[in-house]
Amino acid sequence: MKKVISGLAALFFSILLFAQTSPKGLNVNDKAPEFSAKDQNGKMISLKNELKNGSVVLVFYRGQWCPYCNRALKQLEDSLQQIKAKAATVLTVTPEKQENISKTIAKTNSTFSILHDEGLQIMKLYDVAFKVDDKTIETYKKYGIDFNEANGDINGANLPVPAVYIINKEGKIVYKFFDADYRKRSSVKEILEHL
Repeated sequence: MKKVISGLAALFFSILLFAQTSPKGLNVNDKAPEFSAKDQNGKMISLKNELKNGSVVLVFYRGQWCPYCNRALKQLEDSLQQIKAKAATVLTVTPEKQENISKTIAKTNSTFSILHDEGLQIMKLYDVAFKVDDKTIETYKKYGIDFNEANGDINGANLPVPAVYIINKEGKIVYKFFDADYRKRSSVKEILEHL
């Protein structure tokens, strides 16, 4: 009986610890933190400058190896003219290295800015970053996915929750999609409705 209780206590503690350390994301009505980073073309992109042109759809994705990410980015690209018609810009953020961003573009035909988040700075500002646990690291390695190789040594085995924020011209978050289940994504229809 003592073993069962201590096992349950350990399980409860690990769940509690994960809940305390897992990202929650920023909330609607929060002020969007300023950031800048280089896109796939080496151009420095800043949120402040992009907001001068209208709203920003800020998308966090895991990597070119993720079919769910590729599908979501392809859908954004396919609807980009509708998004632009609402005076909005799409910015995407990833921990993956530059050469892997090129693979993402090849798979999705993305023309919007894809930002390499060196040191996870943007992901941390928006509270979407998390460290991948050892068991998941080993499972993904069986499928040929090595996070240290995909993201480089600085970003390592860290990923974002695949979140979407819409930031209005005043720099306020007006829409948030945040789900730890990487298979669930915001629809383009929902994004367009909030622009």
